[in-house]
Amino acid sequence: MISDAVVIIPTYNEKENIEAIIRATFNQEKEFDILVVDDNSPDGTATIVTRLQQEFSNKLHLEIRQEKNGLGTAYIHGFKWALEKGYEYIIEMDADFSHNPNDLIRLYEECAVRGGDVAVGSRYSVGVNVVNWPMNRVLLSYFASKYVRFMTGIPICDTTAGFVCWKREVLETIKLDKVKFVGYAFQIEMKYKAWKHNFSVREVSVIFTDRTKGESKMSGGIVYEALFGVIKMRINGLPK
Repeated sequence: MISDAVVIIPTYNEKENIEAIIRATFNQEKEFDILVVDDNSPDGTATIVTRLQQEFSNKLHLEIRQEKNGLGTAYIHGFKWALEKGYEYIIEMDADFSHNPNDLIRLYEECAVRGGDVAVGSRYSVGVNVVNWPMNRVLLSYFASKYVRFMTGIPICDTTAGFVCWKREVLETIKLDKVKFVGYAFQIEMKYKAWKHNFSVREVSVIFTDRTKGESKMSGGIVYEALFGVIKMRINGLPK
């Protein structure tokens, strides 16, 4: 293993973005390994990754799942893989450049250098840092995070953020097999559980830029799960 940190990139039909995001990640001053978790993309995303593995043989890894089962389960698959391989820092990042690979080092250092247990790439910790989203989507995302914070008490401005660095200890403590949600509520649940376990959850301000290639995976069902899942979380409580 070359690096102490791995970047997990879940994919489904990301052929337009996958090579560029891989190369941008490997182009950072800090060495990161990459795990692509592909949900059997019919557009050939995994084929591109397999070709790139010949160039980045010890740094680029690929796990192919046989069907599309949701973002949360893709990350759980990746988390378990990363823990088994011994990585100390595990980072979530989208394939579509909505998360800037240049910010990876900032998330990593918030944990590895400054002592955070979880570092969240936050769109809302300093103003509203979202580019190319229509206003209705910005408002939905912003007020969803406000709503989650009000309902749960979690002291995080961007609760649905998907650009996150985890210390392995956090993922070892959270019972991954008991994570309930699979869409954006997965991101809320993971942060909530880390906070309930008294881990230090820090926010690092980043600029989120909507994808310019490929199709968004946002759906009404995902939003429904996030909004109403939080009510269930608040009423029932989540097992640690």
